[in-house]
Amino acid sequence: MPTADNSKFYSARIVERRDVSNDLWALRVDPGGQFPYRPGQYATLGVITPEKHHERPYSIVSAPHEQHLEFFFELVPHGQLTPRLHKARVGDEITLRKTGKGTFTLDVSSRRANHFLISTVTGVAPYVSYVRSLYRQWKASPDVALPKLLILDGASRSWEMGYSAELVAVANEVPWLTYIPTVSRPWEDRTWGGEVGRVDDLIRKYTDLWNLSPDNSKIYLCGHPEMIENARGIVRRRGWLETAIQAEAYFVPPRHDYSSDTE
Repeated sequence: MPTADNSKFYSARIVERRDVSNDLWALRVDPGGQFPYRPGQYATLGVITPEKHHERPYSIVSAPHEQHLEFFFELVPHGQLTPRLHKARVGDEITLRKTGKGTFTLDVSSRRANHFLISTVTGVAPYVSYVRSLYRQWKASPDVALPKLLILDGASRSWEMGYSAELVAVANEVPWLTYIPTVSRPWEDRTWGGEVGRVDDLIRKYTDLWNLSPDNSKIYLCGHPEMIENARGIVRRRGWLETAIQAEAYFVPPRHDYSSDTE
């Protein structure tokens, strides 16, 4: 039976589970020790089976001040890890590498006033971490200037947006967050009354509406790799250089093949 090296891994315990849909769910875990990270970074989670130790990185939803780590998952039916995590329940233990990693963090060094955050489904995870961290700062010091976040969050149907209620609530309270959720299959979501369309098809609309330009804005792309490829091409043609674009691609199962969606 494979084992995890205690010098590199914690045995993290699941303390809360929230099912968003049949194949989307969130877990909160007690890391089992100190776990330093910055908003936007990822953690490497794992499950040990008799055959091997299965591991994969996942963006962290929670903010560093929170006691527990939170993650938002999408089931990959034939994947090595998500089917096992999908079966996990409160009290179960998983492995956790002891340090957060990654560079998909909020770039304030460029001094651009606007941060345009574009996501699909679980790709919203690092943006929630940004928001929770900034919200804590804002509550402590409401007069301190904070980066302006503009989130365009896409999914096929509204119930797949696992953090929309939280983001709407914060956006209604603070001056530095704007949140636009959009669905690409409204014919399957008859009660939806919000924005409609794939996020990559809405980039031009919102860059114009919000007066975003390469001089005053940085672009962040997280989620479906095809969305990232399309969105990168759109913003590059609009004048953004690669130095003003940050991207983090996720593997997404065929159900979210945005190339098959129509408006």
